[in-house]
Amino acid sequence: MEKILISRCLLGHKVRYDGGASGPFDQLAVWQAEGRVVAICPEVAGGLPTPRPPAEIPGGQGGQGVEVWEGRARVLTAEGEDVSAAFLDGARQALALVQRHGIRIAVLKAHSPSCGNLLTYDGTFTGVKVSGEGVTAALLKRHGVQVFSELELVQAAHALNTGDY
Repeated sequence: MEKILISRCLLGHKVRYDGGASGPFDQLAVWQAEGRVVAICPEVAGGLPTPRPPAEIPGGQGGQGVEVWEGRARVLTAEGEDVSAAFLDGARQALALVQRHGIRIAVLKAHSPSCGNLLTYDGTFTGVKVSGEGVTAALLKRHGVQVFSELELVQAAHALNTGDY
């Protein structure tokens, strides 16, 4: 049975930066009951506490996760603390899980500086979203994983059911 990497917050785990959760979601519960789910919070896996200060990738030009990997951008808290190393380490751990379990589909938290797959916050801590992806999403995509958010569960289920990656 094919496994799926899922952000822990989407499963109802209280690991978000604010100590909350973003789920659960019915489709994810079905996959969990089927034994398909491999869960991770890259930020917590990378060593950050819960709760923790919000973090964003300044620059606001899109593609920010890739820029962090290339050393051209950093992940900073609102207070200016550089937490890039924790984000990079957590992403590497997510990739290790993907490789260990042969995962080709991930459902990660929308807009997150780790997990966002289409949009992320622009780094101004004002709620403005820009085109781009988080650090973990960028790494997984680079390694052939199809990354969806909780806003795209229908598309993720279709990809899983049809093998259309």
